[in-house]
Amino acid sequence: MPKFKRVLLKLSGEALMGDDSYGINTSIINSYASQIWETAQLGVEIGIVIGGGNIFRGLSGVSKGFDRVKGDQMGMLATVINSLALQSAIEGVGGKAKVLTATKMEPVGELYSKAKALDFFKQGFVVIIAGGTGNPFFTTDTASALRGVEIEAEALLKGTRVDGVYTADPEKDLSAVKYHTLTFTEAYEKKLKVMDLTAFTMCEENKLPIIVFDMNTIGNLERLISGENIGTLVKN
Repeated sequence: MPKFKRVLLKLSGEALMGDDSYGINTSIINSYASQIWETAQLGVEIGIVIGGGNIFRGLSGVSKGFDRVKGDQMGMLATVINSLALQSAIEGVGGKAKVLTATKMEPVGELYSKAKALDFFKQGFVVIIAGGTGNPFFTTDTASALRGVEIEAEALLKGTRVDGVYTADPEKDLSAVKYHTLTFTEAYEKKLKVMDLTAFTMCEENKLPIIVFDMNTIGNLERLISGENIGTLVKN
């Protein structure tokens, strides 16, 4: 019996690169697709938001001379590319996935609405929500918080390459200690970078718990959904 009936899974665009320097690593995306579809088979409704940092980040574009609005729009398109790749990978393992986009982009994907997402859940689809919020100056962290609240998810699962939230960056500081649970207030006061502040505040105000976990360890998503204490839980 799964612990959650509906979740929003936030995936990092950078994580899709694996050990590559750019783009989408086939092994990583196929692994993600298998884990997601196996978890969905438990009867869990899964919405997904993916970043685009493996292809283009709006802020990095600004430093190279791009206008911020144009840069963010390019970043939103990068998330659509990643979403289509994940849809294809899920279908490749025998699953069902739909891509909904924040702005009109037919026939690439259907325009997002809550009603449409919930209808696809009922039909057994994994729903991948691409294009961020559709607006510049908002990150995909904020998009995942917004979509998580909209679809009435029971938790926002932030899949990263680190197995939770630490006192410092565990990849740089070997003495860093992992938190198993945190309140939103504690995370804010300790200046722990769980998600950007806009996303973080939206989750806190709408009582949407965040679970940060290692998506790159095969089986972690299913274990988390099944109720194992994996990663770090941030809640009110």
